[in-house]
Amino acid sequence: MINILSAIISGLIIGALARFFYPGAVDMGWIATILLGVGGSLLAGLVTSRGQREFHGAGCLASVIGAIVLILVGRLLGIGG
Repeated sequence: MINILSAIISGLIIGALARFFYPGAVDMGWIATILLGVGGSLLAGLVTSRGQREFHGAGCLASVIGAIVLILVGRLLGIGG
């Protein structure tokens, strides 16, 4: 239960930071922001593991960059504003 709560809180913080640093307006609600932050953390963790079998958590900066990449990919695919 604590792991889920910490993932939600960190996802909210990471998603909010990614929305702040992304140029232009990013219109999404709180739940989408949490999912963006968690997704950015997962993306950054997969990229930084460099093909190793065990999954390592990414740092905060890498997670924010991963979330910004997710916003960019979403915009390029026409998802979101």
